Amino acid sequence: MRDDQELFHGAMGALGDVKPLAPKHKTANLNKQADDKLNLRARREAATAQTARELNPLGGEFVEPVDPWDPIEFKRDGVQNGVYRNLRLGKYHVDARLDLHHHTIEMARSALYQFVRDCIDADVRCALVTHGKGEGRKQPALLKSCVNAWLPQLPEVLAFHSAQKQHGGLGATYVLLRKSERKRQQNLEQHQRRNK
Repeated sequence: MRDDQELFHGAMGALGDVKPLAPKHKTANLNKQADDKLNLRARREAATAQTARELNPLGGEFVEPVDPWDPIEFKRDGVQNGVYRNLRLGKYHVDARLDLHHHTIEMARSALYQFVRDCIDADVRCALVTHGKGEGRKQPALLKSCVNAWLPQLPEVLAFHSAQKQHGGLGATYVLLRKSERKRQQNLEQHQRRNK
């Protein structure tokens, strides 16, 4: 240990212009009350400040473009083929509708996320999202492409498919939603009563 110190001091002395720093005593600001209020406010704002992106998990980055005339479709594993076929054919009653016409991308992202949450809270199983085809626009089918990219990101969405002509055709999408926990519990209780 002593050898290390001697080597260090020797090396510093060889440089010639190295001098130890004089200790400086800084004084602390004793006006703590004003600082504490500012710090408390800043900490509170930082803790409660959540951006829209943090509250909404839907990615707003690159979205794979979809042709205006192509159907969009998605089905999670576990969704029965017959259930998906009935959704595709528009055989389920549409309990809620969302129209995204005249929405910006960010407005549509926020509206779609909130719509799905509201549907789950209201025990809606089948919903319709109208997004349009975006024909004749600089970027055709932009909202349609976004809906196609966003819906699979929501775990509450079991499946979706472009709608039948009477519900908007390729400019709208049927969405099959997961049962809410409350509805699942009610079904379980009904089946238990039937089996007794």
